[in-house]
Amino acid sequence: MVVVQLPPEYRQRIRLFLAGANVRSLHCPSDVRDVEYREEPCRSALNRVRGMPFEWSLNPYMGCAHQCTFCYVRAFELRADRPSDSRYGRSIRVKVNVADVLRAELGRPSWRGEGVAVGAATDPYQPAEGRYRLTRACIEAFAAASNPFSLITRGPMIVRDVDVLAEASRNAEVSVMFSVPTLDPEVWRTTEPGTAPPRQRLSALKRLVDAGIKAGVGMAPILPGLSDRPEQLEEVVKAAREAGATSIWANLLYLRPGTREHFLEALARDWPEELDRYEELYERRAYLKSEQTRPVKDAVGELRKRYGIADRRRAPLRPAPREEQLALTI
Repeated sequence: MVVVQLPPEYRQRIRLFLAGANVRSLHCPSDVRDVEYREEPCRSALNRVRGMPFEWSLNPYMGCAHQCTFCYVRAFELRADRPSDSRYGRSIRVKVNVADVLRAELGRPSWRGEGVAVGAATDPYQPAEGRYRLTRACIEAFAAASNPFSLITRGPMIVRDVDVLAEASRNAEVSVMFSVPTLDPEVWRTTEPGTAPPRQRLSALKRLVDAGIKAGVGMAPILPGLSDRPEQLEEVVKAAREAGATSIWANLLYLRPGTREHFLEALARDWPEELDRYEELYERRAYLKSEQTRPVKDAVGELRKRYGIADRRRAPLRPAPREEQLALTI
């Protein structure tokens, strides 16, 4: 095991570096736990999804070293009888053959070329990707098959793959979404302990947009009383516009069992004065009522219009239109 003791401002930089080296685990004080990587093959790469805006997902890893306190995947882990508490994210399954399996699935006669969401249950650019490069290999597979996909991440490591993302964008519809819930330093450090700073994500977004790749911002989850003040919302929208984001949307925190227990435990430790508010807001419910979410979403919508966030790529990469086959009338 590699043990690193560094000031907070250097931890993320060193983590990303070590992710590409031949190391098995990393320990940093307080905000980063020991992480074990388990190299295990998978039988399937594409997962059928129900109740989501997409029908198929792909996750090169299972588990996430980012260890965000609000992560909705904790709820899935609880339902699967796996740890959803502070142990989540300390053991990462690496699907070492996922790209090979994906290529085979995309080549099946029964596959209809449907869109795939990459990273629905893990971050495809968490530190492990620096070493294993599975996400990159999967993007190459999508590009070769001219198959559309979307990708969501908090990882600025994605700039390494601008070349394959550009190639994929020339062959099919491709979109990247950067999760940037807030730019507030305290909220970010406390709730997203294993992630890169939000402004680094926006810098990565700019690199992608400058290369012609469609990339937007998802402000989620916004935390009531912690990251929903008007000036906090405006700071994110303004920074997204400056980075060239092609779109922006927002959603508030939801707490399903598994996520709920862990988040409230962290809240009691980090912001005990907010605990009563959250217990009342989320009493016997996972989602906030529309009258509580609508003002925040409307505020972000107004800010989007004010700052003119839209697809402003100078040289957008898009697939060439398919030639239409003319029907012959006999």
